[in-house]
Amino acid sequence: MAAGVRLAGVMAHCGGSPVGAVEFLVGAIASAPAAPEPYEALAELWRERRSELEEGLEGEGSLSAVLAQAYFLFLKGDMDNAVMALGSVTGVRPEVAWGAAPWFSDARFLGAVSVEALAEACLRTLDYGHDLDTEEMRERFAPWFHALDVVCERSPVPESLAAMARLPRACGRYELAFALCDRADAVEHVMWTAVARAVTWRVMGDLDQAAAAFESALALEPANWSLYLDLADVRAEQGDFAAASGLVAQGLQHEPHEASLRAAGAAYRARLSGSSDDLRALIVLAPELVNTSYRDLLIGYACAGPGMPRRLVAEARRLSET
Repeated sequence: MAAGVRLAGVMAHCGGSPVGAVEFLVGAIASAPAAPEPYEALAELWRERRSELEEGLEGEGSLSAVLAQAYFLFLKGDMDNAVMALGSVTGVRPEVAWGAAPWFSDARFLGAVSVEALAEACLRTLDYGHDLDTEEMRERFAPWFHALDVVCERSPVPESLAAMARLPRACGRYELAFALCDRADAVEHVMWTAVARAVTWRVMGDLDQAAAAFESALALEPANWSLYLDLADVRAEQGDFAAASGLVAQGLQHEPHEASLRAAGAAYRARLSGSSDDLRALIVLAPELVNTSYRDLLIGYACAGPGMPRRLVAEARRLSET
């Protein structure tokens, strides 16, 4: 959208439809996310045709509708819902630098948005599992990193900072992920911050540091079964299946019916001792594991147990193919 183009021209182009104008202007934003002109036209449209827009966009979940609603929420002063809407759009199409929108770096926004809403928005940017660990993505997410810095300085809530750390970690900005953890720890040591550190270390390939951080998390919440499983998985990755089995057994004391714990325990015992019974138990439990990548990892460990019968291994391997 060229500078100087007014809303009247957009409306004429779209046959007078305000919803059509929204779609046109969002297309312009996608082409040049930092350009102010489309937002100026959207603001004018909001002032002149607000009731029609609210009716036309109500319940509309298209990308153009959600992005426009994010800006309209900003205009209304609803910064929390505005940032969460932007996070949803960014999750769908992270190849567009939606965060370069002028309102996203506006002092009114950064001074009012809650740290909890910004954390939720960060999580929404990751919803679709896109690869963000590239120089291009780090550049596109620079406005998000700036927002994190400003809002966390103003309101350092440890649990929210730990959640936010997932975004820079996904982008390969590990130093920023750790900086958020440091800010959180300066307020209070909580389990989620220790987990954020552990996962970051694990992604970086430093399993010793990851294990130490998971141990810190367990010290804060010793009855949390999932932490025993997290630490067990790290020990297994280090090749210490005896320690992994022991940690799973501790987790089962707190949640004896959890399928992922039972499956991991069977897999790690099978890998350690070559127990056919444990591999059979894993075969039975495997369909209960929602995370198929984790299921296949456990099957791989178990099938590598010493002296496993070939037929049983083949039966387990077939599960990885479904």
